[in-house]
This record gives sequence, C-alpha cells and structure tokens, in this order.
Amino acid sequence: MNNHVVTDVKEREQIATRVSTVGIVGNVVLTVFKLIAGVAANSGAMVSDAIHSASDVFATVVVLLGVKFGSKAPDKEHPYGHERFECLAAIAVALFLFCAGITIGFSGIQKIFFTDASELQAPGVLALVAAFTSIVVKEAMYWYTIKAAQRIDSAALKASAWDHRSDAFSSIGSFAGIFGARCGFPRLDAVASLIICILIVKVGISILREAIDKMVDHACSDEVEQELRQAIEGVDDRLALDTLRTREFGDKCYVEAEISLPGEMTLQEAHEIGHQVHDHVENEFPKVKHCTIHLNPEPAWENEKEQ
Repeated sequence: MNNHVVTDVKEREQIATRVSTVGIVGNVVLTVFKLIAGVAANSGAMVSDAIHSASDVFATVVVLLGVKFGSKAPDKEHPYGHERFECLAAIAVALFLFCAGITIGFSGIQKIFFTDASELQAPGVLALVAAFTSIVVKEAMYWYTIKAAQRIDSAALKASAWDHRSDAFSSIGSFAGIFGARCGFPRLDAVASLIICILIVKVGISILREAIDKMVDHACSDEVEQELRQAIEGVDDRLALDTLRTREFGDKCYVEAEISLPGEMTLQEAHEIGHQVHDHVENEFPKVKHCTIHLNPEPAWENEKEQ
C-alpha cells in the first residue's frame, strides 16, 4: 500500500475538485473546437471525437459529485462512511462511456456498409489539426488526473483519467482515419469511428469491472495481504497470525485478523499487544479504514512442543 496517500477528507475533496474543474473546462473547449472542425471539415470521425469529449464533461461532473459525497463523514444512517459513492460514480462513468462508444460505432458501421462511396467526401485539413490538438491536450490531462488519483487513491478520479486517455486514443484513430481519407480512401474516416468505438467500450468495461469488485467486498490483492501479514507478525515475536481477512470498501479496506498469544499471558498483556497490532496496521496502511483484532490463546500442544 502507498503510505504517501492523502487521507485528510478536506484535502482529498479539494484536490478532486481542482482536477475535475480543469477537466471540465478543458473538455468543454475541446468539444466545441472538435465539433466545429468536424462539421466544417466534413469529418464524421472528428464529430464522433467531439461527442466523446462531450461525454467526458458529463463523466467529470459525475466524478466530482462521487468524490464529494464519498468524502462525507460517517453518520447514523451510514456508520461505515460513504466511500462507495466513489464506486457508484466510477460505474456511472463506465456505463456512459459504453453507451457513447456504441453510438459512435453504430454511426461508423452505417457509413462503412450502408453508404455509397460516392457520397463520402474527403475531410478538410482543419479536422487533422483538431485531431492532433486533441491528442496532445488529452494525454496531458490524463497524466495530470492520474497523478492526482494516485495521490488521493480515488477510483472515480482514476476512471476520469482513463476517460481522458481513451479520448486521446480516439483522437489518434481520428487522425489516422482523416489522413487516410484525405489520401483517397474516404471510408477510412468511418473506420476510424469504429476503432474509436472499440477503444471507448474497452476502457468502459475495464473501469466497470474494477468498480464492481470494490462494491462487492472483494479481497485486497495478494501483495497487500502479504504486506499486512509481515506487519502484524513483526509487532511481537510471541504472537502467531492465525487468520487474516480483508475486504475493499470503496477506496478503503477493512482488515480482520486473529492472532494467538501464549496462554499464560495475562489478559492485560494480551490486550496491550492486540492494541499494538491494531494501531500499527492502521498507522502504516492509510487505506485501512478499520482493523479488528481477535485474540486466541496459544494451543496447549504448542506449549508442550516448545518444552
């Protein structure tokens, strides 16, 4: 686990708000520019690209709301907190990406298979300029957003970052299709739309799977559990780790561990060691929302074996 993750609720919300605002403004400007370029240069691929950028505006707004509600403190109705709102936001983004991709793909299929070649015109150079501009801007926005997502460990912001990158990929497809169409292969503009569809749908499915995993109490990765085992076993050489269970809860996780201690140890001593394990786990692993420790007496046969 990353020990440098920002865990302060207010700071997380401020970072997410700043990044999301930049994303919204950038996507609005790109949407308008690409739409004008697509219509003026007669490029279906660029119009599809503009639609994708418009979907990014919606996606970023959803992410912003998800982080805002997910950062709320626990209350009477939600004693375990609201972190899963971020997962819901990521799911909404994934579904919207999926729908946008299918719409773009349907338009491309119509032009490839159901439109006469004589009706297709080569797009103008402005479409190429718009595609190149989009590639540069969206890749920059991806890196800006993904670094913030890693800093606050936000699934919703990560989804938004990959949404930016999928737009950069789609713009690469647009550029290739527009360039090919200008070289005498008009259907390549529509083929580019189909490629954009596949890329968008693939990213949407990936985001959806990750968000659902976190919604259904999926266990932490083997690597994280191994780190937890080592941390727990290193607290005191007299303890033995019997069982370890983890479950992800939004962008946080819960840890349940059973440890064995010598049977002759006093209740006060055992409780103190259990408390040390609890504090050590929660202090060393910022993603751990709560750690529960259950104490077991060391089996008698273990004591006999040592003697």
